[in-house]
Amino acid sequence: MSFSLVLSLLALVPLADDESPMPKKSKAPQKETRLKTKVPVEMGYLLYLPEDYTKKKSWPLLLFLHGMGERGDDLELVKKHGPPKLVEAGKEFPFIVVSPQCPDTQWWEPIELMALLDEIEKKYSVDKDRIYVTGLSMGGFGTWRLAAYAPNRFAAIAPVCGGGEAYWGKLINHLPVWAFHGAKDKAVPLERSEAMVNAIEKNKGEPKLTVYPEAGHDSWTETYDNPELYEWLLKHERQEPKPKEKKKARSKRKAAKAA
Repeated sequence: MSFSLVLSLLALVPLADDESPMPKKSKAPQKETRLKTKVPVEMGYLLYLPEDYTKKKSWPLLLFLHGMGERGDDLELVKKHGPPKLVEAGKEFPFIVVSPQCPDTQWWEPIELMALLDEIEKKYSVDKDRIYVTGLSMGGFGTWRLAAYAPNRFAAIAPVCGGGEAYWGKLINHLPVWAFHGAKDKAVPLERSEAMVNAIEKNKGEPKLTVYPEAGHDSWTETYDNPELYEWLLKHERQEPKPKEKKKARSKRKAAKAA
């Protein structure tokens, strides 16, 4: 094909410009509307109340999210690991402990867990400024996700062998975080926890990460058997989010002008 022929063919192609005809206005234009409905939530859970529950006005609450292997409709499965296992063995906690069960084939959904917390707060004496979340494996992922979904509801989180999205770091940079992972974990690589911790640090947060050098996927047994975890949780109360740097700079400029 000759160069002149190519130019001739291009000349036949209409160019998109401001003079292109506008599409005809639809006779049935779209309109703005809004959905407002309630979604029913049904969830089985284990509830632990401290022995002297009635002697205090309010109590801290620990929400525990189990792993994939404990899903279903048999709450006995939830007692296999973590705080529910320890409660079953006779351990006493200075918390209300709530351990829901995720239905089989599903994953932890923040909106459902929020509904559960709302219900627990209505029924029991919960200190709303001292609500903590922890979970293992799938529950570790659920812990990160729930914190990002409602970053201003919790006092601290302790995800075990989990992971999440790096952009959540700017949402939870004010939140005390203590993450745990096994260095030899082949199911959920250590990098998943490291990435989340790094993301929070980049947003000026101060998370903690404990790595067990010889542990595989089961990094939860040593974690939940450690009294220091619960002592650390109880040190924290709900905090206000950290102000953005732009807001800080703006405040400094206003103060300088006033001076």
